[in-house]
Amino acid sequence: MEYRSALIVGTGPGLSASLARKFAKNGLKTAVAARNPGKLAALCAETGANPFECDAADPASIAALFVAVEERQGTPDVVVYNASARARGPVAELDPVEVKRAMEISAFGAFLVAQQAVRRMLPHGRGAVLLSGATAGVKGFANSAAFAMGKFALRGLAQAMARELSPQGIHVAHFVIDGGIRSAARPVPADQPDSLLDPDAIAETYWHVMHQHRSAWSWEVEMRPWVEKF
Repeated sequence: MEYRSALIVGTGPGLSASLARKFAKNGLKTAVAARNPGKLAALCAETGANPFECDAADPASIAALFVAVEERQGTPDVVVYNASARARGPVAELDPVEVKRAMEISAFGAFLVAQQAVRRMLPHGRGAVLLSGATAGVKGFANSAAFAMGKFALRGLAQAMARELSPQGIHVAHFVIDGGIRSAARPVPADQPDSLLDPDAIAETYWHVMHQHRSAWSWEVEMRPWVEKF
């Protein structure tokens, strides 16, 4: 499948920035969306990506985002959802409002973005929807119930979409990122090289999955550094 236009929702300095660089390097017109697009100025200057503002959990905001992206660079044929939110603490002490918001960003927002993407892809019988998951989507941790609920829901959405849409030419893939991602604020320990995931390496895996032959599509891929236990 040849891709021409990409949209990344939930863009920051880590994985999504690596994806933007990968897409731009390979000639895709790339849109990056965030609640505060001002923070994306350096990335856009580097990659030529177009910045957009959106609230991932608001249906009207997401609908408007797709219209704006189409007007600026055409209909995206690959859409990445990389937004998530957390509400940490013991279950008995969690603020229900914060939990609701965390689930809205991690799961409901993914549904909204995927729905808008799929509506545009179905008439053409092609496209890719890539959803960024986490360890919490396959096993919940203490004091992280809200994140687990959101990521479990995201995984269920991806599985259902893959079964529904793969026969219609749309590749839906969920990525379990099982481990910490390295960054300037989180460098790799000197005594444990490659113990944190390299965001550029993760982006390479997304790129590979996007270009799988339809006869051997993956609906889910797990990535973890050597220090992580299964």
